Amino acid sequence: MLLLAMDTATPAVTVALHDGETVVAESSQVDARRHGELLLPAVDRVMKEAGLALDAVTGLVVGVGPGPYTGLRVGLVTAAAFASALGVPVHGLCTLDGLAYASGIQEPFAVATDARRKEVYWARYENSRTRVTEASVDRPADIAEQLAGLPVVGAGARLYPEAFPDARDPEHQSAAALAALAAERLAAGDQEAFLEPLPMYLRRPDAQVPKNYKVVTPQ
Repeated sequence: MLLLAMDTATPAVTVALHDGETVVAESSQVDARRHGELLLPAVDRVMKEAGLALDAVTGLVVGVGPGPYTGLRVGLVTAAAFASALGVPVHGLCTLDGLAYASGIQEPFAVATDARRKEVYWARYENSRTRVTEASVDRPADIAEQLAGLPVVGAGARLYPEAFPDARDPEHQSAAALAALAAERLAAGDQEAFLEPLPMYLRRPDAQVPKNYKVVTPQ
């Protein structure tokens, strides 16, 4: 097993290579505006650090979000292109699950990432491996009572300390954690734990088709 994992659903552009037992190499950069510029060089760095060619990869792992429209698509499209070229499967995982797994917390908690517009993407967990709610998007004040008393992992907790006073690490997503979670589930034969490698937006994009625009083509 050699899994190439990537996630661009958050400001972290993160890539990792996992051999089924451990992380072989990883690269992460936090830059909310340069996902498209940073992802492929990160993949190249990781493969060079591991001393392996891309055709050694046996599977792709990709974070499917939730996340903003443009950044999220960069990772998904890249994973799909690599999978097509290499003839290997793509395993989708919820981005929030990667943050939860990396936390190592073994008690009830939540994960919250920045959804912009003064909102967070969030979900509740029984422990670092078990999500108990679907991912959602809400204003922090609207879910503060639901999550009262729970640790909250991720950048969303740090952005809104009045709603989430018990902020925990990690703040940013790690493809290394995403890859390790995927390797664990694959080793257990738990294929149903994976998602289709399609974007999880949770809300409509900002761009809209103009209404009542003038027709400029000849009649």
